[in-house]
Amino acid sequence: MHLYRNDSMTLDEYFQIRENSDVLLEYIDGFVYMSPSPSTKHQRITRNLEFKLVNFLEGKPCELFHAPYDIELRNEVLEGTKIVIPDISIICNKSGFTEARYVGVPDLIIEILSPSNQSHDLITKLNLYMNYGVKEYWIVNPMLDAVSVYALNDKNMYEQHDMQIDKGEVTSKLLEGFRIDLAYIFKN
Repeated sequence: MHLYRNDSMTLDEYFQIRENSDVLLEYIDGFVYMSPSPSTKHQRITRNLEFKLVNFLEGKPCELFHAPYDIELRNEVLEGTKIVIPDISIICNKSGFTEARYVGVPDLIIEILSPSNQSHDLITKLNLYMNYGVKEYWIVNPMLDAVSVYALNDKNMYEQHDMQIDKGEVTSKLLEGFRIDLAYIFKN
């Protein structure tokens, strides 16, 4: 993930740029980050995860949203505006929906790593999502065929709930009963 500009900008400047651009841009602490275009493998992984999750969520109160969809992270404790575009978001609290974005904290977020955005998803976003209270954060690594699942503990810190590399099933702590085989996630 690369900076759009090397200097910080206001939220109004960010929204002006977004109005005139089709580039996927995230706004974190005054800096604007550009998301890379997803690779073919990234797209397939997203499709496979979405298919299983949408089927699992049918009849349940939560909804799945996929990129590009803006999430304006907001809670009562932290100040400032952060707008992210997760690969997949699962949202159970419907009160934050606006016409343009979701304002609040998704219950579960999945990010699929690209070679150019690994540190952004592994460090910046992991800490951001933990601090804002995203209950579960999945990091999917297509380079290693690996999935790590982090869940908030009672101290509001992420603990690794599950991790699988190459084979096996990964499970969700939040979505009780949801499990998915790595062979399905990473199939072509």
